[in-house]
Amino acid sequence: MVGLSVGEKHFIQGGIAQDLRSDGRKRLTYRPIYVETGVIPQAHGSARIRLGATDVIASVKAELGKPSALQPDKGKIAIYIDCSPTAAPMFEGRGGEELSTELSVALQRCLLGGKSGAGAGIDPSSLVVVEGKVCWDLYIDGLVISSDGNLLDALAAAIKAALSNTGIPKVDVAAQTSGDEQPEVNISDEEFLQFDTSGVPVIVTLTKVGRHYIVDATSEEESQMRAAVSISVNRKGHICGLTKRGGAGLDPSIILDMISVAKHVSEQLINKLDSEIAAAEASEEES
Repeated sequence: MVGLSVGEKHFIQGGIAQDLRSDGRKRLTYRPIYVETGVIPQAHGSARIRLGATDVIASVKAELGKPSALQPDKGKIAIYIDCSPTAAPMFEGRGGEELSTELSVALQRCLLGGKSGAGAGIDPSSLVVVEGKVCWDLYIDGLVISSDGNLLDALAAAIKAALSNTGIPKVDVAAQTSGDEQPEVNISDEEFLQFDTSGVPVIVTLTKVGRHYIVDATSEEESQMRAAVSISVNRKGHICGLTKRGGAGLDPSIILDMISVAKHVSEQLINKLDSEIAAAEASEEES
Protein backbone atom coordinates (compact mmCIF):
# COMPACT_ATOMS: atom_id res chain seq x y z
CA MET A 1 0.00 0.00 0.00
CA VAL A 2 1.06 3.59 -0.66
CA GLY A 3 1.51 5.55 2.58
CA LEU A 4 -0.02 9.03 2.28
CA SER A 5 -0.56 11.81 4.79
CA VAL A 6 -4.06 13.20 5.40
CA GLY A 7 -3.11 16.32 3.43
CA GLU A 8 -1.91 14.26 0.45
CA LYS A 9 -5.14 12.24 0.45
CA HIS A 10 -7.24 15.42 0.44
CA PHE A 11 -5.08 16.87 -2.35
CA ILE A 12 -5.59 13.78 -4.57
CA GLN A 13 -9.33 13.54 -3.86
CA GLY A 14 -9.86 17.29 -4.29
CA GLY A 15 -7.99 17.34 -7.60
CA ILE A 16 -10.09 14.47 -8.97
CA ALA A 17 -13.29 16.22 -7.86
CA GLN A 18 -12.17 19.34 -9.79
CA ASP A 19 -11.08 17.30 -12.86
CA LEU A 20 -7.43 18.25 -12.36
CA ARG A 21 -5.33 15.36 -11.11
CA SER A 22 -2.02 15.74 -9.28
CA ASP A 23 -0.03 15.07 -12.50
CA GLY A 24 -2.08 17.58 -14.51
CA ARG A 25 -4.34 15.09 -16.31
CA LYS A 26 -8.12 15.20 -16.55
CA ARG A 27 -10.18 12.33 -15.11
CA LEU A 28 -10.48 10.43 -18.43
CA THR A 29 -6.96 11.01 -19.78
CA TYR A 30 -4.28 8.30 -20.01
CA ARG A 31 -0.60 8.87 -19.37
CA PRO A 32 1.65 8.78 -22.50
CA ILE A 33 1.99 5.23 -23.88
CA TYR A 34 5.32 3.96 -25.21
CA VAL A 35 5.51 0.68 -27.15
CA GLU A 36 8.52 -1.46 -28.07
CA THR A 37 8.12 -4.72 -30.02
CA GLY A 38 10.38 -7.72 -30.56
CA VAL A 39 12.04 -7.34 -27.15
CA ILE A 40 12.42 -11.11 -26.59
CA PRO A 41 14.04 -12.77 -29.65
CA GLN A 42 13.29 -16.34 -28.48
CA ALA A 43 9.53 -15.72 -28.41
CA HIS A 44 7.20 -15.84 -31.42
CA GLY A 45 6.10 -12.33 -30.48
CA SER A 46 6.80 -9.86 -27.68
CA ALA A 47 6.24 -6.26 -26.64
CA ARG A 48 7.05 -3.83 -23.88
CA ILE A 49 4.61 -1.15 -22.74
CA ARG A 50 5.41 1.85 -20.58
CA LEU A 51 2.51 3.81 -19.12
CA GLY A 52 4.04 6.54 -16.99
CA ALA A 53 6.22 4.70 -14.45
CA THR A 54 4.32 1.41 -15.02
CA ASP A 55 6.48 -0.88 -17.17
CA VAL A 56 5.40 -4.34 -18.38
CA ILE A 57 6.49 -6.95 -20.93
CA ALA A 58 4.38 -9.60 -22.69
CA SER A 59 5.63 -12.52 -24.77
CA VAL A 60 3.86 -15.12 -26.90
CA LYS A 61 5.10 -18.67 -27.44
CA ALA A 62 3.30 -21.06 -29.81
CA GLU A 63 3.57 -24.86 -29.61
CA LEU A 64 1.75 -27.57 -31.52
CA GLY A 65 -0.66 -29.57 -29.38
CA LYS A 66 -3.90 -31.47 -29.50
CA PRO A 67 -7.34 -29.81 -29.04
CA SER A 68 -9.38 -30.87 -26.04
CA ALA A 69 -12.11 -33.44 -26.59
CA LEU A 70 -14.74 -30.92 -25.44
CA GLN A 71 -13.58 -28.25 -27.93
CA PRO A 72 -12.07 -30.06 -30.92
CA ASP A 73 -12.43 -26.99 -33.16
CA LYS A 74 -10.45 -24.64 -30.92
CA GLY A 75 -6.82 -24.13 -29.99
CA LYS A 76 -5.73 -23.43 -26.43
CA ILE A 77 -4.62 -20.14 -24.91
CA ALA A 78 -3.11 -19.65 -21.46
CA ILE A 79 -2.16 -16.37 -19.79
CA TYR A 80 0.36 -16.23 -16.94
CA ILE A 81 1.50 -13.05 -15.19
CA ASP A 82 4.53 -12.64 -12.94
CA CYS A 83 5.21 -9.61 -10.75
CA SER A 84 8.89 -8.92 -10.26
CA PRO A 85 9.71 -8.45 -6.54
CA THR A 86 11.67 -5.31 -7.52
CA ALA A 87 8.61 -3.70 -9.20
CA ALA A 88 7.09 -2.55 -5.89
CA PRO A 89 7.66 -3.29 -2.19
CA MET A 90 4.26 -5.01 -1.89
CA PHE A 91 5.33 -7.59 -4.52
CA GLU A 92 7.85 -9.19 -2.17
CA GLY A 93 6.83 -12.59 -0.79
CA ARG A 94 3.23 -13.74 -1.07
CA GLY A 95 1.97 -10.29 -2.06
CA GLY A 96 3.46 -10.67 -5.52
CA GLU A 97 2.13 -14.22 -5.93
CA GLU A 98 -1.42 -13.21 -4.99
CA LEU A 99 -1.41 -10.23 -7.35
CA SER A 100 0.05 -12.36 -10.18
CA THR A 101 -2.83 -14.83 -9.79
CA GLU A 102 -5.40 -12.03 -9.60
CA LEU A 103 -4.05 -10.37 -12.76
CA SER A 104 -3.87 -13.69 -14.66
CA VAL A 105 -7.50 -14.52 -13.82
CA ALA A 106 -8.71 -11.01 -14.67
CA LEU A 107 -6.92 -11.02 -18.05
CA GLN A 108 -8.29 -14.45 -18.93
CA ARG A 109 -11.80 -13.26 -18.04
CA CYS A 110 -11.45 -10.05 -20.06
CA LEU A 111 -9.61 -11.42 -23.11
CA LEU A 112 -10.68 -15.07 -23.39
CA GLY A 113 -14.39 -14.79 -22.50
CA GLY A 114 -16.28 -17.53 -20.66
CA LYS A 115 -15.28 -21.18 -20.31
CA SER A 116 -17.14 -21.96 -23.54
CA GLY A 117 -15.06 -19.35 -25.33
CA ALA A 118 -18.10 -17.12 -25.88
CA GLY A 119 -17.14 -13.46 -26.14
CA ALA A 120 -13.44 -14.25 -26.54
CA GLY A 121 -11.35 -11.32 -27.77
CA ILE A 122 -8.70 -13.78 -28.99
CA ASP A 123 -10.34 -16.29 -31.34
CA PRO A 124 -9.17 -19.84 -30.42
CA SER A 125 -10.75 -21.37 -33.54
CA SER A 126 -8.09 -19.62 -35.67
CA LEU A 127 -5.45 -21.79 -33.96
CA VAL A 128 -6.76 -25.14 -35.26
CA VAL A 129 -4.61 -26.93 -37.85
CA VAL A 130 -6.55 -30.22 -38.11
CA GLU A 131 -9.86 -30.31 -36.23
CA GLY A 132 -9.75 -32.62 -33.24
CA LYS A 133 -6.12 -33.58 -33.87
CA VAL A 134 -3.67 -30.70 -34.21
CA CYS A 135 -3.80 -27.12 -32.96
CA TRP A 136 -1.54 -24.34 -31.81
CA ASP A 137 -1.27 -23.78 -28.05
CA LEU A 138 -0.53 -20.15 -27.23
CA TYR A 139 1.32 -19.38 -24.01
CA ILE A 140 1.11 -15.68 -23.17
CA ASP A 141 3.44 -14.57 -20.38
CA GLY A 142 3.43 -11.14 -18.80
CA LEU A 143 6.04 -9.61 -16.52
CA VAL A 144 5.55 -6.52 -14.36
CA ILE A 145 8.92 -4.72 -14.24
CA SER A 146 7.80 -1.53 -12.53
CA SER A 147 4.44 -0.67 -11.01
CA ASP A 148 2.82 2.74 -10.66
CA GLY A 149 -0.81 1.75 -11.00
CA ASN A 150 -3.17 0.51 -13.74
CA LEU A 151 -1.38 -2.80 -14.30
CA LEU A 152 -4.36 -4.53 -15.93
CA ASP A 153 -4.73 -1.98 -18.75
CA ALA A 154 -0.96 -1.94 -19.34
CA LEU A 155 -0.70 -5.75 -19.46
CA ALA A 156 -3.67 -6.02 -21.85
CA ALA A 157 -2.05 -3.42 -24.13
CA ALA A 158 1.26 -5.33 -23.99
CA ILE A 159 -0.53 -8.59 -24.88
CA LYS A 160 -2.27 -6.90 -27.83
CA ALA A 161 1.06 -5.49 -29.04
CA ALA A 162 2.84 -8.84 -28.55
CA LEU A 163 0.14 -10.68 -30.53
CA SER A 164 0.47 -8.09 -33.30
CA ASN A 165 4.19 -8.88 -33.32
CA THR A 166 3.56 -12.65 -33.37
CA GLY A 167 4.37 -14.75 -36.40
CA ILE A 168 3.11 -18.36 -36.23
CA PRO A 169 5.00 -20.83 -38.48
CA LYS A 170 3.02 -22.11 -41.46
CA VAL A 171 2.05 -25.78 -41.05
CA ASP A 172 1.48 -28.20 -43.90
CA VAL A 173 -0.32 -31.47 -43.19
CA ALA A 174 1.74 -34.17 -44.91
CA ALA A 175 -0.97 -36.85 -44.99
CA GLN A 176 -4.47 -37.23 -43.64
CA THR A 177 -4.98 -40.09 -41.22
CA SER A 178 -8.02 -41.99 -40.09
CA GLY A 179 -9.18 -42.80 -36.58
CA ASP A 180 -7.11 -41.56 -33.66
CA GLU A 181 -3.80 -41.44 -35.52
CA GLN A 182 -2.05 -38.10 -35.40
CA PRO A 183 -1.35 -36.65 -38.88
CA GLU A 184 2.20 -35.85 -39.94
CA VAL A 185 2.88 -32.14 -40.16
CA ASN A 186 5.69 -30.05 -41.59
CA ILE A 187 6.50 -26.79 -39.80
CA SER A 188 8.00 -24.09 -42.01
CA ASP A 189 11.14 -22.26 -40.88
CA GLU A 190 10.65 -19.49 -43.42
CA GLU A 191 6.90 -18.82 -43.79
CA PHE A 192 5.00 -17.27 -40.92
CA LEU A 193 1.34 -16.35 -40.56
CA GLN A 194 0.69 -13.01 -38.91
CA PHE A 195 -1.68 -13.20 -35.98
CA ASP A 196 -4.91 -11.28 -36.58
CA THR A 197 -5.33 -8.80 -33.71
CA SER A 198 -8.26 -6.85 -35.16
CA GLY A 199 -10.63 -8.43 -32.63
CA VAL A 200 -8.30 -8.28 -29.62
CA PRO A 201 -9.77 -5.80 -27.12
CA VAL A 202 -8.16 -3.25 -24.87
CA ILE A 203 -9.01 -3.03 -21.18
CA VAL A 204 -10.22 0.25 -19.71
CA THR A 205 -10.18 0.34 -15.90
CA LEU A 206 -12.38 2.96 -14.28
CA THR A 207 -11.33 3.64 -10.68
CA LYS A 208 -13.90 5.27 -8.38
CA VAL A 209 -12.43 7.85 -6.03
CA GLY A 210 -15.06 9.71 -4.03
CA ARG A 211 -18.00 10.46 -6.31
CA HIS A 212 -16.00 10.39 -9.52
CA TYR A 213 -14.13 7.78 -11.55
CA ILE A 214 -10.87 8.09 -13.42
CA VAL A 215 -8.89 6.10 -16.00
CA ASP A 216 -5.23 5.05 -15.74
CA ALA A 217 -4.97 5.57 -11.99
CA THR A 218 -1.51 5.86 -10.43
CA SER A 219 -0.59 3.87 -7.32
CA GLU A 220 -1.36 6.89 -5.12
CA GLU A 221 -4.78 7.31 -6.72
CA GLU A 222 -5.51 3.57 -6.42
CA SER A 223 -4.80 3.78 -2.69
CA GLN A 224 -7.81 6.13 -2.42
CA MET A 225 -10.22 4.06 -4.51
CA ARG A 226 -13.57 2.73 -3.32
CA ALA A 227 -13.90 0.28 -6.21
CA ALA A 228 -12.57 -0.31 -9.73
CA VAL A 229 -14.26 -1.84 -12.77
CA SER A 230 -12.19 -3.16 -15.67
CA ILE A 231 -14.02 -3.45 -18.99
CA SER A 232 -12.55 -5.02 -22.13
CA VAL A 233 -13.81 -3.41 -25.33
CA ASN A 234 -12.94 -4.34 -28.93
CA ARG A 235 -12.67 -2.15 -32.01
CA LYS A 236 -16.40 -2.50 -32.77
CA GLY A 237 -17.33 -1.26 -29.31
CA HIS A 238 -18.45 -4.71 -28.13
CA ILE A 239 -17.89 -5.62 -24.47
CA CYS A 240 -15.75 -8.77 -24.24
CA GLY A 241 -15.41 -9.01 -20.47
CA LEU A 242 -15.80 -7.21 -17.16
CA THR A 243 -14.25 -7.61 -13.74
CA LYS A 244 -14.52 -5.63 -10.50
CA ARG A 245 -12.27 -5.21 -7.50
CA GLY A 246 -12.54 -3.24 -4.29
CA GLY A 247 -14.98 -3.71 -1.42
CA ALA A 248 -17.48 -0.93 -2.14
CA GLY A 249 -20.69 -1.91 -3.91
CA LEU A 250 -21.75 -0.11 -7.09
CA ASP A 251 -25.27 0.70 -8.20
CA PRO A 252 -26.18 -0.97 -11.54
CA SER A 253 -26.85 2.45 -13.08
CA ILE A 254 -23.28 3.51 -12.23
CA ILE A 255 -21.86 0.35 -13.83
CA LEU A 256 -23.91 1.03 -16.99
CA ASP A 257 -22.52 4.57 -17.07
CA MET A 258 -19.00 3.20 -16.58
CA ILE A 259 -19.49 0.85 -19.55
CA SER A 260 -20.63 3.78 -21.69
CA VAL A 261 -17.57 5.82 -20.66
CA ALA A 262 -15.25 2.83 -21.26
CA LYS A 263 -16.58 2.45 -24.82
CA HIS A 264 -15.82 6.11 -25.53
CA VAL A 265 -12.35 6.02 -23.95
CA SER A 266 -11.48 2.69 -25.66
CA GLU A 267 -11.78 4.26 -29.13
CA GLN A 268 -9.04 6.76 -28.32
CA LEU A 269 -6.92 4.12 -26.60
CA ILE A 270 -7.16 1.65 -29.52
CA ASN A 271 -6.24 4.35 -32.06
CA LYS A 272 -3.28 5.52 -29.97
CA LEU A 273 -2.11 1.94 -29.34
CA ASP A 274 -2.41 1.01 -33.03
CA SER A 275 -0.27 3.97 -34.10
CA GLU A 276 2.34 3.25 -31.41
CA ILE A 277 2.48 -0.45 -32.38
CA ALA A 278 2.87 0.44 -36.08
CA ALA A 279 5.68 2.88 -35.26
CA ALA A 280 7.42 0.32 -33.00
CA GLU A 281 7.24 -2.41 -35.65
CA ALA A 282 8.56 -0.03 -38.32
CA SER A 283 11.44 0.87 -36.01
CA GLU A 284 12.12 -2.84 -35.35
CA GLU A 285 12.28 -3.58 -39.10
CA GLU A 286 14.71 -0.71 -39.69
CA SER A 287 17.04 -1.97 -36.96
